[in-house]
Amino acid sequence: MSTIISFIIVLGVLIFVHEFGHFIVAKLFNVKVLKFSLGFGPRLFGRRIGETDYQVSALPLGGYVNMLGENPGETAEAAETERSFAGKPLWQRFLIVAAGPFFNLGFAVLLFFLVYAFIGLPHPVPGTKIGEVAPDSPAAEAGLLAGDHILAVNGTATEDWEDVSRLIRDGEGRPVMLDIRRNGEVLQVTSTPKKQEVTNIFGEVVGQRYMLGVTRSSEVEYQSISLFEALGAGFAQTWSLIWLTLVAIVKMIQQIIPATELGGPILIAQLAGQQMEVGWINFVYFMALISINLGILNLLPIPVLDGGHLVFFTVEAITRRPVSMRVREVAQQVGILLLLALMFFVFYNDIMRLFNG
Repeated sequence: MSTIISFIIVLGVLIFVHEFGHFIVAKLFNVKVLKFSLGFGPRLFGRRIGETDYQVSALPLGGYVNMLGENPGETAEAAETERSFAGKPLWQRFLIVAAGPFFNLGFAVLLFFLVYAFIGLPHPVPGTKIGEVAPDSPAAEAGLLAGDHILAVNGTATEDWEDVSRLIRDGEGRPVMLDIRRNGEVLQVTSTPKKQEVTNIFGEVVGQRYMLGVTRSSEVEYQSISLFEALGAGFAQTWSLIWLTLVAIVKMIQQIIPATELGGPILIAQLAGQQMEVGWINFVYFMALISINLGILNLLPIPVLDGGHLVFFTVEAITRRPVSMRVREVAQQVGILLLLALMFFVFYNDIMRLFNG
């Protein structure tokens, strides 16, 4: 049940933020908005307020804002021509379309800001506490356990995890004697590091070094910071994740990251439920990450997506004339086929993950 609720919260909030971006900028430029919908397909319920029909539709995998004069070939009544999307200057149309994905990116900044402002900036808890011991590793064979504190390596005191890594690495594979604290008792353990491949977060091998097979504890503590610092940290964290997402897309195109890593709504629902169970801070971080992914996805230059429309507007700005109706129609058909193929693929991945546990 928590999985379903958390999924509805994540998807509902992020779709609303995206469509609200289009909506509010359209209103800013006096464009008539006919419909604001969360979801696609048949209308489930809603209410007309003024000139806009606000509704929730049957398929909850997106949403849309329908503006007067938005669709190709659509004409507005003479009295409302000035409120038509198509009748607005190019730069206003560009900003209206770009507002959706950029509101998603801005929403991530807001979420990080709220966490940092009210909870604090997270930092790893200092010390040498072991977080995990890899199975069949030298550390596991020596009897090291998660939760042990490494006090010294070969008699040299260790104050932080960098000391532990450096002393083991500098030993060049020779046996090391570890002084550890476990449940208030100090023990001595001897283990022989093995040379292992070191990989980055994308699974690429970046080198080799001698390791025992332990990782530091993932516990964090929160440091209070000013609102200005929290805002700066929110921007920094958002930019970091934007860059990471773009690099991941490139790595996937290069087939360094397998396409089977792609996930769809089922995976998002599972992860949302897991993060909700861990705690609300993890859930907020997860929502910010999905918001960033949604923003970047919509900026990709694929027809039908916001990025595809921005490409058309860019071409129009360069050539001083709109892209022909025929080219736009063909491009949109290709874009729809690409999106359908992508949706089928991610659903397939999600289903295979369920069968494989």
